Amino acid sequence: MSTPELVAHRGYAARYPENTLAALEAAIAAGARHVEVDVQLSSDGFPVLFHDRTLERMCGVSGAVHEMTLSDLRALSCGERGKFGDAFQREGLLSLAGFVQLLRRHPDVRAFVEIKRVAIEQFGRERILERVLPAIDAAIHQCTLISFSLEFLATARRAHPIPLGAVFDRWDEREDQLMPEIAPEFVFVDLDGLPASGELRMPGARIVVYEVADPAVARALASRGVDMVETFQIAEMLAALRRDET
Repeated sequence: MSTPELVAHRGYAARYPENTLAALEAAIAAGARHVEVDVQLSSDGFPVLFHDRTLERMCGVSGAVHEMTLSDLRALSCGERGKFGDAFQREGLLSLAGFVQLLRRHPDVRAFVEIKRVAIEQFGRERILERVLPAIDAAIHQCTLISFSLEFLATARRAHPIPLGAVFDRWDEREDQLMPEIAPEFVFVDLDGLPASGELRMPGARIVVYEVADPAVARALASRGVDMVETFQIAEMLAALRRDET
């Protein structure tokens, strides 16, 4: 029976505010050996973990990450109140430097660091690399840079030997003309953008599918050639797949 590796999507996001230290520590404690996080830059150029284009859903305030300094961002609660109420009101935004400290405490954990398109739009590809690569340097052997922006990945490939992952909404997008230049080690594809049947393979790259919450779906994908699946429900998925193996 085929079993894919699991990636904790934004940490243990089903139970903790996504991309926070609490979510990532809980994912690792549950047994995750791969985690995915999202990175943007503050107005003064510091990389922080954050997914959305605006702060409203996670922090309950208007504005965007790139409009606020790191100091201002650190003053916000990142407790995702609409989902968790006041349970995590003391949880703050996590800097990329803080995330790297967590990785160094867990050298067997690998991280997929997604550079968000909004950050690339605001700061440019070179500026992002200038800020992100030094921030992850202490744990760079544990990191892979991923992005929806193929232009960013092409720039990263020319600048540094770090592994790369191209992220797509649909399986057929992997045929983009930039892909031979990027030669990504990983290809991420949305579950809803996959063909209904057939093998899912790409020479030289491991295939990762997001977002999967059903162990039967995960196993079916593995039987088609998928190497890894991302899930918000890392503890539940790990437990279910382990039960299936016994």
